[in-house]
Parts: sequence; structure tokens; C-alpha cells
Amino acid sequence: MNLTYKKATIEDIDILTETRIEVLRAANKLSDDIDMSEVKRQTYDYYKKALCNGTHIAYLIFEENRFVGAGGVSFFQVMPTYHNQSGMKAYIMNMFTHPDYRRQGIAYRTLDTLIKDAKRMGITDISLEATDMGRPLYEKYGFIKMDNEMELPK
Repeated sequence: MNLTYKKATIEDIDILTETRIEVLRAANKLSDDIDMSEVKRQTYDYYKKALCNGTHIAYLIFEENRFVGAGGVSFFQVMPTYHNQSGMKAYIMNMFTHPDYRRQGIAYRTLDTLIKDAKRMGITDISLEATDMGRPLYEKYGFIKMDNEMELPK
């Protein structure tokens, strides 16, 4: 298998946006008849800004001209703490591998590339949200489940 891992640019915004919608549909078990037009518009706007200002990095994976996977990481700032003196955090998202290419190490390599990019930027506070399907991959990489966070329901 001859795969190419391409760092996404603004020229890739359409494929990034479409992949994000596909990932959201799968993660939330949404049928194709659910209207995602507003999420799609907001996602497009997000990528347009974040790819240019460096707050998001994404990779697209191709076998020749066939798109087979993607992954991204968003960077954001919170107040500095003793354990995170810069306050910078990274959030892995939009991990996707086409079903025909799963279980071949593509997602692991994509995840590794994203984490290395974050660490090169000095960011060590890295988190993600895992689906049941993705959890074994993240655990294999070394991610652990966190028990001390809370969320206010919407």
C-alpha cells in the first residue's frame, strides 16, 4: 500500500469539511436525512480561519488519488497552571479512516503525527473524545480515561 500523508492547507477545505460532517454523523449515529447544513457552514468557517492562523493542523491520507483518511488537532489557550505553565492545550479530533483501510495502522500513524506536531510546539496537554470504535487505538497509544472533569449539561 502506497500511502501519502499530506498536511492540509486552505485548498483542502472542502474535503476537510465533508470529512468532519461524515465523522460527526458516525460518532453521533445520525442518519443522512438529519440537516447538517449549519454545522457544515460553521465547520467551513472554522477551517478557513484556523488553518490560516495555526490553531488547527490536519492531515489527509491518500492512496494514489483516493482519499482514505484524516485527522486533526486544534490548539487553544486556557489560564496557565502549575502543570501547564503556557496554558496551551491540544485537542485531537476528526480522526477518520475509510472502512476499506481500517486496521492497517493508518489512524495510529496519523495520531502519532498530530501528537508530534503538538509536542514540537511545546504543547504536552493533549486530550480527545473517543468513540467506542476509536477507544482501543487511543488506549494503545497511551491515552487514559479521565475521571476528574465535569460538564454542565446543555
